[in-house]
Amino acid sequence: MQSLSQLKSGELLGATRLSLSENLTSFPMEILSLADSLEVLDLSNNKLASLPNELKQLKKLKILFASNNDFESMPEVLGECPQLEMVGFKSNQIKYIPEKSLPPRLRWLILTENKITQLPDSIGERPRLQKLALAGNRLSSLPKNMSQLTNLELIRISANQLTECPEQLLALPKLAWFAFSGNPFSASELEVTTVPEISSSRYTLKEVLGQGASGVISKASWNQAQTEFPEDIAVKVFKGEVTSDGYPKDELQACLKVGHHPNIVKSLAQVNEKDYLALIMELIPSHFSNLGQPPTFETCTRDSFPNDFELSIEQIDKMITQMKAVFTHLHDNQVCHGDLYAHNTLFDNQANIIVGDFGAATMYHMLNQKQQDQIKKIERRAFHCFMEDLLSLCKKTDRESERYLALKEAAPNR
Repeated sequence: MQSLSQLKSGELLGATRLSLSENLTSFPMEILSLADSLEVLDLSNNKLASLPNELKQLKKLKILFASNNDFESMPEVLGECPQLEMVGFKSNQIKYIPEKSLPPRLRWLILTENKITQLPDSIGERPRLQKLALAGNRLSSLPKNMSQLTNLELIRISANQLTECPEQLLALPKLAWFAFSGNPFSASELEVTTVPEISSSRYTLKEVLGQGASGVISKASWNQAQTEFPEDIAVKVFKGEVTSDGYPKDELQACLKVGHHPNIVKSLAQVNEKDYLALIMELIPSHFSNLGQPPTFETCTRDSFPNDFELSIEQIDKMITQMKAVFTHLHDNQVCHGDLYAHNTLFDNQANIIVGDFGAATMYHMLNQKQQDQIKKIERRAFHCFMEDLLSLCKKTDRESERYLALKEAAPNR
């Protein structure tokens, strides 16, 4: 994080990245002094409602973030930024997106948690678009020409007002990560009761184990001696508001509908109290660790991994076999995970895996058979991406083995 005083003093001349968060109500024109170098501009957590036309002078600008501001409309000047490809306006007050506001090189667009009722047709004319986050808006339909987005790999349309399943998305050739819960077309009256409801007074939260868009996971202990449940538990307390993946209640229902599987985090009970929603789970043994890391700006939709991380073909084969079983189990229960990634997978030294994070999961039993088949096909691409990613980590000495070559041949079949 830099400061406005540093910018004004000339101390930041030549900077390629700039992050300013100082309750700004207007765009600091001194930013234009970085026109020959600036590539990443983060103006999140301010009080901005507009951007000047001079922004287009930042000819090298590739990434612009302006989350948690006061924008009611996407600035049209964005469409005149020649190199801009990554745009984030999460948690603003945006109602309107002008046709000309979308940059021609757009690859990544985050508009989660706004008030958008309609997308411009120009969104279907951005062939480089790979990642699109629209959860938590007021969309009742999507442009038909989104069927032209042949490079779109990830889309979030959860928690909107879509009355019909968007057929124009289902046939996209590269779509692999799809979240669509919390819409009228995906509404379900099904109340999953595969685990009992308990009171939050029965346990005490301990140290935080992790947190994501939809909630915080903590280790917990029972307040009384336990015979009904395992002694070691973790509790996910859901955030009350809409998240980047949708509504917490939908996540909980999808997670419970999946049921038990040896390679999925085991659900034990749920808490459904006023202003308090939680899922009690078995505590994952401490010798498990994350298999991958989330996508970066460069990888966009694909997982990232440490440079020195490698796996044997035996480990890879075992993990792929388990993930295939997870995939089958999910879709036997008519649930699309929506976020099937290595970074949502834990593994141990014996190559055992546990899949978690159902934030983007969606039940799809209410769709017709053709739509259900297409949803399954979309997530199969995610499984094949998982295969590709693991194979890219294979030890060089194993890359001539028959098993490696057989998996390599199967993985790209997307």
